[in-house]
Amino acid sequence: MHAMQYEINLPADYDMDIIRGRVARVGHLLDGWDGLGLKAYLLRERGVHGSQVNQYAPFYLWHTPEGMNSFLWGPGFQGLVNDFGRPEVQHWTGLAYEDGNAAGATPEVAVRRRVSIPEGAPLAEVTEEAMRVTGRLASLDGVVCAAVAVDPRHWEVVHFSLWAHDPPKAAGEVYRVLHLSAPERDRLRRGRQW
Repeated sequence: MHAMQYEINLPADYDMDIIRGRVARVGHLLDGWDGLGLKAYLLRERGVHGSQVNQYAPFYLWHTPEGMNSFLWGPGFQGLVNDFGRPEVQHWTGLAYEDGNAAGATPEVAVRRRVSIPEGAPLAEVTEEAMRVTGRLASLDGVVCAAVAVDPRHWEVVHFSLWAHDPPKAAGEVYRVLHLSAPERDRLRRGRQW
């Protein structure tokens, strides 16, 4: 599993209905994408859930690297680049994925929490704890799914969860889910990824 996200920060007075309209028009295009576990079309609005910014920030869990590559080097991502410029694409290697007790529900919100791995921290202990957190998240009422991944370049763990209700019961940045494409979510391997 590979996790991926890019963040497009928008002006404070930006009409966020433009993003909602864009997702309504094109969101379905990835509903059948080969290699895609899920793509959550995410939105943060200034003043909502404590956000200081307006932001469009889709989050992906890829079942295969080929699916991710065909998206990044194909017309789908190029359309976004044409409209907003080329964003920095954050990428994490998957550690664990779990369906939640609300796995069949449509998610309303997502929570992302990034945690730096301190210098000298025992990496096996860090990853084991990250997996335990994922399991605890998945067991909470209203969780659609939970995942954890790591970026070994910047030594960062990212926790990601989708929730069927608002407000979520997890700490982190909260996003509104505008659409969920999940063509191969059932192929995302549960549990430990190594």
